[in-house]
Amino acid sequence: MPDVRFGTPDPIKGNQVPDVETARRAAFAHPEHEKSASSLTVSASPQRGTERVAAGGFNLWEREISPMATDRIRSFLAERRPEGPCLVVDLDVIRENYNRFARALPDTRVFYAVKANPAPEILSLLAELGSSFDTASVVEIELALTAGATADRISFGNTIKKERDIARAYALGVRLFAVDCVEEVDKIARSAPGSKVFCRVLTDGAGAEWPLSRKFGCVPEMAIEVLEHAHRSGLVATGVSFHVGSQQRDTEAWDRALEMAGSVFRAMAERGIQLTLVNLGGGFPTRYLKEVPAVGAYGESIFGALRRHFGNRLPETIIEPGRGMVGNAGTIKAEVVLISRKSAEDPIRWVYLDIGKFGGLAETMDEAIRYPIRTPRDGGEMTPCILAGPTCDSADVLYERDPYDLPVGLEIGDEILIDSAGAYTTTYAAVAFNGFPPLQSYVI
Repeated sequence: MPDVRFGTPDPIKGNQVPDVETARRAAFAHPEHEKSASSLTVSASPQRGTERVAAGGFNLWEREISPMATDRIRSFLAERRPEGPCLVVDLDVIRENYNRFARALPDTRVFYAVKANPAPEILSLLAELGSSFDTASVVEIELALTAGATADRISFGNTIKKERDIARAYALGVRLFAVDCVEEVDKIARSAPGSKVFCRVLTDGAGAEWPLSRKFGCVPEMAIEVLEHAHRSGLVATGVSFHVGSQQRDTEAWDRALEMAGSVFRAMAERGIQLTLVNLGGGFPTRYLKEVPAVGAYGESIFGALRRHFGNRLPETIIEPGRGMVGNAGTIKAEVVLISRKSAEDPIRWVYLDIGKFGGLAETMDEAIRYPIRTPRDGGEMTPCILAGPTCDSADVLYERDPYDLPVGLEIGDEILIDSAGAYTTTYAAVAFNGFPPLQSYVI
């Protein structure tokens, strides 16, 4: 492996590749990476303003380092050389992801989960494509509206809302709200009269790599009482929602949840209240170190479960993809700050990066999400390492229980790429813990 860092000149050709298209076709075989490397438009977000730059050419060697990063991402990193850890997101990947969801579930409305990545450029693209938006706060509602969505394309999907925030959402035109208890129904009845509400039902999250807790939702029996209370309070009891767990790799997980939803629909019908909506939630995965089923497989499984539990009277359905929409569209560039051992006899190296849990990698908590990590030393001997962040907090350790295999030749100062990092990274980054700035984000 040549002794080079990301973005340094190609040892043979230099930075500029004379025939970009010929070189690209020779080096990049995967169709997902068939993106033009010329006329690259870049904007920085969210807090540092917007910059426009043009970049041409790319370093062919970098394809060997990070096959999951697109041509455009690698070209940007090679040409711009941003300082410090940063996330780069490719909008072309998000566009294709949206189209895949639309093809897999053609009769289901997409409500993008804004919390996954609220970059204005991402929201604007999705609004243009026709997406609706699942929001968790008034700020996210305002972001979706600014991006071009109309209020009828926005759901206030958080079951824990201040009454004044409900009133503000109602004033902005939002009429679809999530609940999971009668107390939340009462707040909506007072501050958003006549609105539609759906009740979230608890699921066990079996099969998910990031299972959700019991913080949200209620048992089906309570959901029936909550929806009946909403109806009696002058609201429109419209349906039920659930979430099968984030990074759900079991395509059959929705079957169990839809069976519960069907039972709630039937119980409500017996009480003279016709529900019309099933919110299928999120949970659609992105690829990290393990393969995941294609979106089409989820679509087939969900449609089959709908037919089993609802027969020919299929309800209106919506999905709330977040990770599955933007996860594989982003790559983080980081740097090795220190490599050390705890004793001379210790066989395990500690590798410290300039990004950690407080810099955007919070989903490594309990080592639930294991990101693909590429280094310029890949291809040689590998040994298990404990991976940690740079802060003065002992909790800022990424992988220790199950150490991460990294090259023996890895050196301080090497830049690495963390793939599939487009979701739940910038929004988890601390504002200034230990004085470290929040994770810089570029959308291209």
